[in-house]
Amino acid sequence: MITLYGFPKSRSLRISWLLEELGVPWHYHLVNFNLGEHRSPEYLAITPSGKVPALTDVDLTLSESGAIALYLAKRYGKGHLLPEPGTAEDTQHDFWLCYILTELEQPLWSLGKHRFALPKAHRVEAMLATAQWEFAKALAEVEARIPEQGFLIGDSLTVADIFLAHTLSWAVAFKQPIGPRAEAYRRRLSDRPARDRALAIETAALPPA
Repeated sequence: MITLYGFPKSRSLRISWLLEELGVPWHYHLVNFNLGEHRSPEYLAITPSGKVPALTDVDLTLSESGAIALYLAKRYGKGHLLPEPGTAEDTQHDFWLCYILTELEQPLWSLGKHRFALPKAHRVEAMLATAQWEFAKALAEVEARIPEQGFLIGDSLTVADIFLAHTLSWAVAFKQPIGPRAEAYRRRLSDRPARDRALAIETAALPPA
């Protein structure tokens, strides 16, 4: 049985969404950051970084959402969610996934770190304006490249679509403006039933405040 370790509103949603798209059996294990469970010896034995998501599948343990998503799509996708290896579409998918993780998401996470994630003594107020500028610059390339309708590559959903829609939703949550084409893309991808199911599973696991 696949077990996904996560926390609501984190990167684990992109993996739970992917798992629901794949339609494979899986179990969600809440790592309650509010209770410090990400620093527990039990969780650090799974991933020393203490971050989410992490995933176990029989005797395999993985961290880093990009690596997890590629493993799941290759192992369980049956030809879906990834382009055929070696094709032009495959190369485009590599571009998108790398760009999302290294250029688009990075400044958003800088905002998060310097607003709430880092210890207060290590937060730098001046970083916020720089991160917002970096995000706007990266978003401009996304806005110029994404299609007005459909998906990033071809006629079907890929891992890169899940990652881009999730990252754009982070931007909205962080109150960063996104262009009309990016917003339309985010909305149509976020309307997928698999995403709704994944969000419900993660949200229901969190105890009431």
